[in-house]
Amino acid sequence: MHRKLLFPKAFFVGLCTVLLCLSGFPLRAQLRLDLESGLVVGSNYNKVRIPNQGGTLVNLNDNLSAKPTVFYRVRLGYTIANRHTVSLLYAPLTVRYTGAFGQNVNFNNQLFAANRPATVDYTFNSYRLTYRYDFVASKQWQVGLGLTAKIRDANVRFSDESVSTHFDNLGVVPLINFRVAYKPGDHWGVLLEGDALGSRFGRAEDIFLGGTYSLSPTIGLKAGYRVVEGGANVDEVYNFTWLNYASAGLLISL
Repeated sequence: MHRKLLFPKAFFVGLCTVLLCLSGFPLRAQLRLDLESGLVVGSNYNKVRIPNQGGTLVNLNDNLSAKPTVFYRVRLGYTIANRHTVSLLYAPLTVRYTGAFGQNVNFNNQLFAANRPATVDYTFNSYRLTYRYDFVASKQWQVGLGLTAKIRDANVRFSDESVSTHFDNLGVVPLINFRVAYKPGDHWGVLLEGDALGSRFGRAEDIFLGGTYSLSPTIGLKAGYRVVEGGANVDEVYNFTWLNYASAGLLISL
């Protein structure tokens, strides 16, 4: 319980510290706030086997069902000289699956019998610190690359009428950050941005593609599709998932 309470608090303490440090930079600096929400509307797959050796491989999508889930995320960024951006992202998420397994499932060394009502709470909270450099920064185009340090705070809980157990996993993952924005006029634009990287131990992608609309020089809107895909294949855990988001957001520049 203490770990769950600690990380949101530590994240916002870190956010304030970064902003205080950046406040010393002089001219041509801009604070940006990206508020995003919407629905997780579906999942192509969510394959889980814990422990990786001896557990039962189960695709939650094949056995259980999940209703559309409301999500939100907050990104606070600071841009210097129109090219250097440092940002912090808070992106919590929990998806609940309900139904019954078609086979006996060994999860976290507990047996869940087939054809009994079961619930799986799949939590995947993300905290990220990003630096990006925009090597193209014109009125119409912004193209940049950077690095993201992601704290992955994951928890998978299986429950039925008689058994409940969970497996949590906390780790730091390095990712490549990218952003491509095209704005042909004063109002409408197209935005592609995200974090992604793969290795022999797993992969992670969090990518948004959509449109933007400027209401004023400081207020804008965005809407589009977000995909979160990836997972890990290591000694303790095998888990790969693909989540589809219908997303909308408010963009504020100060």
